Amino acid sequence: MKYLSSLTLAALVLLSACSGGVKKSDKTQNEPTTMFSGAKGEVKLMTLDPGHFHSALVQKTMYDQVDPVVYVFAPDGEDVKDHLKRIEGFNTRAENPTSWEEKVYTGDDFFEKMISEKPGNVMMTAGNNAKKTDYIYKTIEAGINVLADKPMVITPDKFPMLEKAFQLADEKGVMLYDVMTERHEITTMLQRELSQLPEVFGKLLVGTEENPAITKESVHHFFKYVSGSALKRPAWFFDTEQQGEGIVDVNTHLVDLIQWEAFPEVILSKSDVEIVSAKRWTTDLTPEMFKKVTYLDEYPEYLQKDVDNNVLKVYCNGEINYKLKGIYAKASVIWNFQAPEGAADTHYSIMRGEKCNLVIQQGEKEGYKPKLYIESTSGDIQEFAGSLYNAVEGLSAKYPGISVEKIGDKKWALNIPAEYNVGHEAHFGQITEKYLKYLAEGKLPEWEVPNMLVKYYTTTEGMKAAMK
Repeated sequence: MKYLSSLTLAALVLLSACSGGVKKSDKTQNEPTTMFSGAKGEVKLMTLDPGHFHSALVQKTMYDQVDPVVYVFAPDGEDVKDHLKRIEGFNTRAENPTSWEEKVYTGDDFFEKMISEKPGNVMMTAGNNAKKTDYIYKTIEAGINVLADKPMVITPDKFPMLEKAFQLADEKGVMLYDVMTERHEITTMLQRELSQLPEVFGKLLVGTEENPAITKESVHHFFKYVSGSALKRPAWFFDTEQQGEGIVDVNTHLVDLIQWEAFPEVILSKSDVEIVSAKRWTTDLTPEMFKKVTYLDEYPEYLQKDVDNNVLKVYCNGEINYKLKGIYAKASVIWNFQAPEGAADTHYSIMRGEKCNLVIQQGEKEGYKPKLYIESTSGDIQEFAGSLYNAVEGLSAKYPGISVEKIGDKKWALNIPAEYNVGHEAHFGQITEKYLKYLAEGKLPEWEVPNMLVKYYTTTEGMKAAMK
């Protein structure tokens, strides 16, 4: 790990400019730009204030298109030190070690230094969300591409700034994209595939508030293991003014999946969203729990506002019931402190169709691994079964090795080969590969930007409703 002086960074700016730095473009994000070609090492990565372990997971693997030298701009402290330890762990692991070289600037003016000297052409940010929307906007304004971990915005009042950031990205010819790893989870991918087959699924039902057409529920845990080690969380992670409430944080993934599955590649707009109801509630942490996950003996001063009788109350749980293009949907997130022995984070999802329900469960029965079930609601079971087996056989051309197994009178399980279950951490490499592909092509799919905005409109309007 090397620490740079201002003079060194200034020199690197000139080198970056000579080797394919950011160029302005009159073209929109839906039209190709000439910024990247896919050449080796042309992407110069900058990591901004890496307070969340997701910032390191982007670098768990190497990419030909990305220069191995990465510029880190952050305030001095435990967050950046922990980040560098994770990168060093990737570099020194026995199997497939990486070869990143981190060049670090930790002055108080870290953000201003990054913007003024620009040694890179892509900024990655995953950390404290309090200033994230401002950071995104100003980075785009400086003509730098941005890959941002979710959420891009955590309060309704900042949503207009995010809208302006996307508009500015369009004008500048740079690419703003968020990290939606859950689109790469195999059961979700196959749930989406099956929902697009009328002979199996029919049409997505309209549903009701009590019985939505599509539901996504996620259970997470503050104490967990990442890359084989107990995860240390920064104290600010428990401050919703810095991390964001659960209804606008993890729910970002769930709302994204609802849009991605129910209306694949359909351009959505804010007018398609109607918030029906929303709620929020706390997870309570004792001082002992807090110490176990932060290694701190006391709550910092900024958390005292959320402490009641020495118990920290974190508004990390939330639920949004809404309609999207007239279809009822529900997205809810729950945070527990620690999973029971042998358990893990879980995901539940159901899509209700005219002919069947497509259900993802990840409980004890599934060994806490996601499993996709098909529940027939059709009157003619034999006809449905024939359609289902034919459909899975057809999908096996794209996903070799998958098969379907009958486990009840009207219920089947989709068997998926183990090699497709690459795990959450690997999804960061997959989404980074996709982003690099989009950079080389010079454009995002035409539905991505409008749908990102609809996603964050839904989460922030949901928070607004829950606060009433």
